[in-house]
Amino acid sequence: MDRIRIYNGMPAKELGTEGWHKPWSGGNGGECVEAMRLGDGRIALRQSTDPDGPALIYTHREMVSFIEGAKAGHADFLLTAAPAGRCTDRRPA
Repeated sequence: MDRIRIYNGMPAKELGTEGWHKPWSGGNGGECVEAMRLGDGRIALRQSTDPDGPALIYTHREMVSFIEGAKAGHADFLLTAAPAGRCTDRRPA
């Protein structure tokens, strides 16, 4: 892994199979986010049901900001479903 170019959206399988953790797993039938700390301090995330799919790469600071924001309730909107057929976040073009 030392010599590969790590980039956002790369195939997660290129990061290897060791080191992935499921910190957010629960009673969801095994469908969860898996996380891996990379050697340079960044964090890779992948979908457990698609381990060969894309890996999203975040800096340590980005993850700290996201987790702190989630703890403060700033991501609570993600827990409620939008009404079918409606877009709740319309922005002017």
